Amino acid sequence: MAYWLLKSEPESWSWQQQVERGTTAWDGVRNAQALNNMRAMAEGDRAFFYHSGAERAVVGIVSITGTFRPDPADPASGVVDVTADQALPAPVTLAAIKAEPRLAHLALVRQPRLSVMPVDPEAWSLIGGLGGLI
Repeated sequence: MAYWLLKSEPESWSWQQQVERGTTAWDGVRNAQALNNMRAMAEGDRAFFYHSGAERAVVGIVSITGTFRPDPADPASGVVDVTADQALPAPVTLAAIKAEPRLAHLALVRQPRLSVMPVDPEAWSLIGGLGGLI
């Protein structure tokens, strides 16, 4: 299993909307590196759902339930299916992530504009712990 982080502007697609929908196609990604990350996703992988914009916090966890395929609405893009799993008991802010030296290597810190990024198992556990999952 691999771990990921998916960013969304809550004004465009929020955690609450994801929970209400359950499973949805994650679309709208145009960056080549982010699309390559989506191509690497497998069913059963898990991802943090991150609210970008003013909130800047990990707020939930989704599972990858459908692998990469072309986006029929945008030939330059692609989609994966994601299913809402659980909300974090406490959102983990970008400031909290940046304050933890063991997370300094994350793309979230080093490449803040990247919308889909890998998260290593140690960082997954650390962020989950900061969010009250452990």
